Amino acid sequence: MSDHQDKNKEIDSVTGVETTGHEWDGLKELNNPLPRWWLWVFLVTVIWSIWYFVIYPAWPIPGGATKGTGGYTQFKELEKSQAEIAARQAVYLEKFRKASLQEIMADPELYAFATAGGATAFKDNCATCHGSGAQGGKGYPNLNDDDWLWGGKLDDIHTTIQHGIRAADEDTRVSQMPAFGKDGLLKKPEIEAVVDYVLTLSGEKPRSTYAQGAEIFKMQCAACHGENGKGNRTVGAPNLTDKIWLYGGDRETIYQTVYNARAGVMPAWGQRLNEDTIRQLTVYLHELGGGEPDAPMSETESAAPPVTEGQ
Repeated sequence: MSDHQDKNKEIDSVTGVETTGHEWDGLKELNNPLPRWWLWVFLVTVIWSIWYFVIYPAWPIPGGATKGTGGYTQFKELEKSQAEIAARQAVYLEKFRKASLQEIMADPELYAFATAGGATAFKDNCATCHGSGAQGGKGYPNLNDDDWLWGGKLDDIHTTIQHGIRAADEDTRVSQMPAFGKDGLLKKPEIEAVVDYVLTLSGEKPRSTYAQGAEIFKMQCAACHGENGKGNRTVGAPNLTDKIWLYGGDRETIYQTVYNARAGVMPAWGQRLNEDTIRQLTVYLHELGGGEPDAPMSETESAAPPVTEGQ
């Protein structure tokens, strides 16, 4: 029987290797053995996989998986990582807590610590509304510019973050613009006239209703926005003379703002975040948006404070 099989073996004339008997379009498969190194690698991976199943929680069983003899879990790994982070933070936290915001700005190490923590906290808590790059959007302020509705000093920013805007907090910042059309304070032609006037404050050419709009603005709007339309930080009234608009600066959007008013809400983060995180966010946003120094402003700056958030 074996002699018969040997006689039926076909040897490739070129390589001298026995063929398997398989042939495709004249191409014959050679019966070459697997490389020895490949077999060793395969054997090692098999042994390693068995070791892995024993050490780590990898083998599926009813209700979960085996715990593994090594006792490894992702929760333990997370705790270990968090402990390392806490240990690194502890080096700076004590000094950070004792320093004022102004002292943090003047200390390179504390400043770097604050901005790093603030950037992380911003992505976790603020980016949903303000965008990952803090560029804002319709109804959400751009935090990259240097215009501030409630003030851009460190203490101003800290207060805004801690107590929020129109939030459920006793000390929240509140500004209230009347819904001049919805509440019947102004008629439609009067609203259109005041919108025309407001647009001229930011550079557009006046229309025929300019004089009427100017008079209505003086009677209804100047108390908050100022006679020159440059706003008032005390009551959170935005500057109407620049071209920065929170909800849009086209005629129809401004009309809707005057008619229905706006009342955006920012959470009081003091109820959700600890003081360390709020202070880190304060420093981060102060630098991100070109925050104002605590030194007294010049008369020119005081007369024309930059504002933006609530327009």
